[in-house]
Amino acid sequence: MTCDEPTEGISSTARGWWNQTVIGAGVTSALGDLCYETTTVVLPGFLAVLGIPAAALGIVEGIADTVASFTKMLAGFLADKLGHRKLLVVVGYGLTPLGQLLIAVAAGWPLLLVGRVVSWFGKGLRGPLRDAIVIQSIPPETRGRAFGFHRAMDTTGAVLGPLLGVALLGQAQAYSWQDPSGPFRVVLWLSVIPGGLAVVAFLTLVTDPAHTPNPTLRFFTSLRGLPRGFRRYLQAVGVFGSGDFSHSLLLLAATQVLTPSLGVVRAAQIAGLLYVGRNVVQVVASYPIGVLADRVGSLPVLVGGYLLGVTAAVLTALCFHLETESLQLLAVVFVVAGLSIAVQEALESTVTAGLVTEATLGTSLGALGTVNGAAKLLSSSAVGVLWTAVSPVWAFGAAAGLMAIGVVLLARLVAAPQAEGDRQE
Repeated sequence: MTCDEPTEGISSTARGWWNQTVIGAGVTSALGDLCYETTTVVLPGFLAVLGIPAAALGIVEGIADTVASFTKMLAGFLADKLGHRKLLVVVGYGLTPLGQLLIAVAAGWPLLLVGRVVSWFGKGLRGPLRDAIVIQSIPPETRGRAFGFHRAMDTTGAVLGPLLGVALLGQAQAYSWQDPSGPFRVVLWLSVIPGGLAVVAFLTLVTDPAHTPNPTLRFFTSLRGLPRGFRRYLQAVGVFGSGDFSHSLLLLAATQVLTPSLGVVRAAQIAGLLYVGRNVVQVVASYPIGVLADRVGSLPVLVGGYLLGVTAAVLTALCFHLETESLQLLAVVFVVAGLSIAVQEALESTVTAGLVTEATLGTSLGALGTVNGAAKLLSSSAVGVLWTAVSPVWAFGAAAGLMAIGVVLLARLVAAPQAEGDRQE
């Protein structure tokens, strides 16, 4: 029995994966991403016209990401204890447009921080519970393609959101504004619409399979009771994640590499297009990756995806070491990075489902999200510090080294699968 085979007790309520719940969750995620990614692309300019320094944006985003990461653990535990997953997911999706409204009326960084934290709290609240609902609505042997479809829909919103934000900002700027923040506020107000539609889509399209509450469940007891195989998996994910930096750093890397020959403005434009291309790769690759995982196993494919992450970091370090301005090499970096993130987002939850029982599915998915979020916050900060204090070659080289250790730890789970009794410890 391999580590990512379905765990006894996690059942499905559907004959096939292509059902209303999976489609509804995908549509909801696309609309949710469209809502907050539209804001993400205009937020730096909005801060600039309000006179808020760039450092404030970094602090705001760091706090928001941290809140989202640790909310996932709490949300998963509450779902397992109370049995009310759909209601919590709806609340989570509803908090995103509420946060957008707070940002739209902000005149300074305090309300901006509140709005961003509210949105990201909602994001953390809904993620693991939505994944648990999807997992229990499909047969175990189709988890890969179901999550591949879902992540493709999710990333479609992430691709369209920035494009929509730029287009709306351009239209709004055509009017005369006494307040220079006016065009940005228009975009923020309009971004609420897809956020509201996401709530409606989840309410009407998604059915939560029967889930028995466990009122006696205790938070720390449930964590200690997670199967040993899953704890080893979390260790591998955490080590890999400690080097898996935010891909916004790839944008900065591409900009710096291309600036000497193109100038900073042109370099930034091309870097932005490369990032959009990365998202497109993720959309296109997510479903085929899920199909492959259903055929050969999610865990081996996830190892391959982690190796792609190592490759992207090594190639980025190589760009700086060679002082090359090759657009072709940068394009390869972004394609490989897109493939890596497609594998991670499609399969990390499916591997989790194969290692735990139904009673702790929510808590386990929450733990996965928390470990991922905390590790990636650490990795992005560390890469940034090394980049500034030493060199970008050392920064991305160190990231590649940590990710490689994570690959080894994950590969050991493939080579030495846990016995069923081991999984129930």
